Amino acid sequence: MTALLLALASSLAYGCADFLGGLSARGAHVLRTVVIAAPASLAVELALWPFLGAHWSPAALAWGAASGAASAAAFALLYRTLAIGPMSVLSPITALVSAVLPVGLGLAQGEHLTTYALLGLPLALIAVVLVSAGPGAGASRPSRTTLLLALGAGAAIAAQLICLHQAPADSGLAPIIAGRAVSSVLVLTAAALLRERLGDRRPAPALCAAAGMLDSLANLAFLLAARSGDLAVVAVITALYPAGTVLLARVVLAERIHRSQLTGLGAAAVAVSLLALN
Repeated sequence: MTALLLALASSLAYGCADFLGGLSARGAHVLRTVVIAAPASLAVELALWPFLGAHWSPAALAWGAASGAASAAAFALLYRTLAIGPMSVLSPITALVSAVLPVGLGLAQGEHLTTYALLGLPLALIAVVLVSAGPGAGASRPSRTTLLLALGAGAAIAAQLICLHQAPADSGLAPIIAGRAVSSVLVLTAAALLRERLGDRRPAPALCAAAGMLDSLANLAFLLAARSGDLAVVAVITALYPAGTVLLARVVLAERIHRSQLTGLGAAAVAVSLLALN
């Protein structure tokens, strides 16, 4: 049950972070958002270090650094994806890819799931599609560019989560801090090299920082959930984050919630209930 609650918290935090990041990136170069969000995430993790501890083993540093490189790519690709297209169309693509890859790894590593979980996993994946499919999503196909960005964002998110899961269980915050330090250096370096192409439009700093801080808390919740539960289950519950993105888009941007999305929310509730019995 602890892993389930932590995975739900991670999903909620990711959904809010993605909404704020995508919103702040609209009209401004995505790197301007990321250069604020990534260091803000690192600040949160450093503040939590004295309370949660960190064991700096070579494996923790290696897997953390790998997760950081994937995180930098995920930040840029996801926020760019959400900035150039409707969130309700592109979110399910990234969510599905980010879930399927860790689920496959978990099952390949020999995780044994109950009948309830075997029913809940596919239902949760269906819920992801339904809850994040906006009006007209089925009638219009995304452009090749947005599709590739969404697929890339999902793969980068999956790689980040897998690397965090592979870090030693006794490493505390070490892999998260190492990862965020690497991602911060990468995005700051990229911004410095491309500064002449970033344009004059600047995102709202508060939105960027809030997105980064929420992303940091989401990573922490996922790491703790994966350490206490099955990666396959935790990854699928975490992938329900488009629900938070879509609901915020409805409240803030007045995007309409389609009937299928309401069905998806119900399916998500049932799926989570089944997974809780795992």
